[in-house]
Amino acid sequence: MGARQTIPFAGIMLAVAIFIALLMLGIDPVIALSVLVVWVGSLLVAAGRPPEPPPVVVTQPFSRDSMRRLIENSSTPLLVTEKNTIAIANRAARRMLGQHIIGQDARVAFRQPEAISLLAKDRNGQAIVRGLVRRQDIWQINRQAVDDKLAVIELINQTAEADISRAHTDFVANASHELRTPLSAIIGYVETLSESGDSLDSPTSQKFLGTIEREALRLQSLISDLMSLSRVEAEKHDLPQQLLELRPLARRAAADAAGSTRIERIEFDLKEDPCIRGDQQQMEQVVRNLVDNALKYGASGTPVKVQLDLSPDGMARICVIDQGEGIAPEQIPHLTRRFYRTDPGRSRASGGTGLGLAIVKHIVERHRGRLDIDSDLGKGTRVTVRIPLADPDLERDDRLPQNSQVDSHS
Repeated sequence: MGARQTIPFAGIMLAVAIFIALLMLGIDPVIALSVLVVWVGSLLVAAGRPPEPPPVVVTQPFSRDSMRRLIENSSTPLLVTEKNTIAIANRAARRMLGQHIIGQDARVAFRQPEAISLLAKDRNGQAIVRGLVRRQDIWQINRQAVDDKLAVIELINQTAEADISRAHTDFVANASHELRTPLSAIIGYVETLSESGDSLDSPTSQKFLGTIEREALRLQSLISDLMSLSRVEAEKHDLPQQLLELRPLARRAAADAAGSTRIERIEFDLKEDPCIRGDQQQMEQVVRNLVDNALKYGASGTPVKVQLDLSPDGMARICVIDQGEGIAPEQIPHLTRRFYRTDPGRSRASGGTGLGLAIVKHIVERHRGRLDIDSDLGKGTRVTVRIPLADPDLERDDRLPQNSQVDSHS
């Protein structure tokens, strides 16, 4: 026997109301009755239709293989643990901790007290560990539970951030020391002059004033170099677009560095006149810094050679060569560090700030070039800067007009 059909009372009343309305509008009673029958029939069909079942959602279990495929190619080392046993490790994690870690207890794999403490508590959280792979590295370990058995462990390398923070701290400390040294000398001599009054003889007073002037100039140079370094670092991602002819630029900058008192020591060997895309002020600073260093640390009276040609790999090449004492091989990798000096006493006595080669390095990097330093003890040092050439199809008259007015004969 079929299910009993019932029509809602509201539906019946609505049907009657429609029938009366049709009669009042002058509709033929037969047609109005037909509409009423159709309406009631639709209500009966609707009342007798069984309710539609809810949609069936087919769920598939999230298998271990699908989880492995999901995390395998992530650049971040990821582990999935089951009750602290490593069930899955993606490629980055296996490369970092070794292929053998699958099936190992995560606490044994990490071996760090902070990590062990985090995993032993079996709860979400993070820990900072040092020396997880190498002695100086720093890693953040994040643990996130999936259910009462599974958890995902994420390893984030924070070594670079720590190195940057340490470098900033060292830079501030070194800069403060370098600034404080000439300031202390200036203040000390000024106080002596103020307290002595007329009791100091003229030669002593002049000596003190000379020291004050020398230290003030050194302080001025240091501040100028700090500003230059800051400016270069701020622009390091912006590739310069100015067209520069290097032959007149190298000749002019080298002469500026030497000044009238040392110009006779400069030997020019400018074989080529390459054109580059560069920042004129910064490239002049590169040449000035290299020539000034060569004049300071080369043997007194010996020449400093400035060469300009094309390197075998098709780049513009500037070389500055001195005939000084040379630099020990173990010191060469550190020469471009800020405030690094092979001979601090001699460098300060000559007015050096310890930032010259650091500035050169950053300028060369901004120009997508390369800096090389070669030295032989007892023979001298050769510093080479290579910069990519500009597009050879550029027209000659697009270059800087002020450069074309400078004598470009080698």
